Amino acid sequence: MFYGLNKTFKQLLPKQLFYRGLLIVALPVIILQITISIVFFDSLWIKTNIGMTRALVGEIKTFIDSYNKENADQNFVESTFEEYLNIDVIYVENKKFSVEMNEKWYSPIDRSLRRELKSKDLIYWFDTSKFKNTVNLKIQNNNDYFEFFIPRDRLTSTSVRIFALWITLPAILIVAIAIIFLKNQTRPIKKLAEASKKFGRGEEIEEFIPSGASEIRQAGYEFEKMRKRILRHLNQRSEMLSGISHDLRTPLTRMKLQLALIKDKKLVDRFSSDIDEMEKMLNEYLQFSSENNKEQSEVFEFNLLIQDIISRFNNDMITFNNSETFNFNGKKLLIKRCLNNLIENSTKFANKIEVNIQKLKSNILIVVEDNGPGIPIKERVNVFKPFYKIDSSRSEKSSSVGLGLSISSDIIRSHGGKIELGESKLGGLKVTISLPF
Repeated sequence: MFYGLNKTFKQLLPKQLFYRGLLIVALPVIILQITISIVFFDSLWIKTNIGMTRALVGEIKTFIDSYNKENADQNFVESTFEEYLNIDVIYVENKKFSVEMNEKWYSPIDRSLRRELKSKDLIYWFDTSKFKNTVNLKIQNNNDYFEFFIPRDRLTSTSVRIFALWITLPAILIVAIAIIFLKNQTRPIKKLAEASKKFGRGEEIEEFIPSGASEIRQAGYEFEKMRKRILRHLNQRSEMLSGISHDLRTPLTRMKLQLALIKDKKLVDRFSSDIDEMEKMLNEYLQFSSENNKEQSEVFEFNLLIQDIISRFNNDMITFNNSETFNFNGKKLLIKRCLNNLIENSTKFANKIEVNIQKLKSNILIVVEDNGPGIPIKERVNVFKPFYKIDSSRSEKSSSVGLGLSISSDIIRSHGGKIELGESKLGGLKVTISLPF
């Protein structure tokens, strides 16, 4: 139960560190402002307004009672009321007013005034918005009525505006300062994340210069050390394997020359096929190693690349389905080599091939399907290993050296993507490639 509530609450929270930090700073400030405002309006402003309105209505009631008293000097009562209470009074004889008015339920002044007038059993009409600094009030007096023009500050305290100003401006200032500081603190994290993303996709990046808080700087220094170690390891591996592959060409050439001196044709043919296969392995790896080290990332149109690959096969059995045209940033020749390997493998074992491409929210999905024999489930992990072959009959038919899927997997993973094998709706193999967009 608690876990479910906790999980639901986490889903409501913002995902980015900047907005989470801003929420940590801004939420207490907002809660404090709301609490202070509620306490102020409830205990001070509203109660003060009620007291002022009650006193005003009492004065008006006293005035009306004094005015209607027998033998009262009405002119004296009216002039005294106007002079000492600063309220203008107009007495309208033989006329009644309409009690219908626009009741503003959201206005504290209207609510307080309406409540107090009702408590005195007065027939009234008032308007608090017609004049800026004056409230217009009418009170029925038998067949006549009084019209009062009351200063607004007799009904409400003007300090509320000053209070609202002083409580709002500091809050805005605090949140603005928090935004500036949080931006400066999250910027180094974004730079580190972007550098990690590019490095993970195999792109060339300049030396990373850490900045920000000490913890973020430490993470940046460790990332830079890790990047240099990985690059050093990759360069050493590539140089070693390239050197070995290059050095093996010399003995292979000597073996070819020695085979030319052997008179047994069957023996020569058997050894020649083995030597050709070894040479093909070396050439394929050297070509891949050369492209991987030299090529730089570039922006290219993905759909045109696939169309160009398919057109080179000149095979009507290959169909290409795409929904839209879009650009992709990556190593074009390596992506082309990967897709070419996959489609070429399908053409060797199938007579119907479908290539589908779809642009999702954050990645590109490429699916290659065929109606060939497919790959058994237990072999789908092994086929990505270098020089691995499922069976000899397939190898003879395809002239494979067992590097195609291994190289394709390395290319996709170097771009931060993944490649998976599955069952095709056509009955054969389904290769699914996902590349981050």
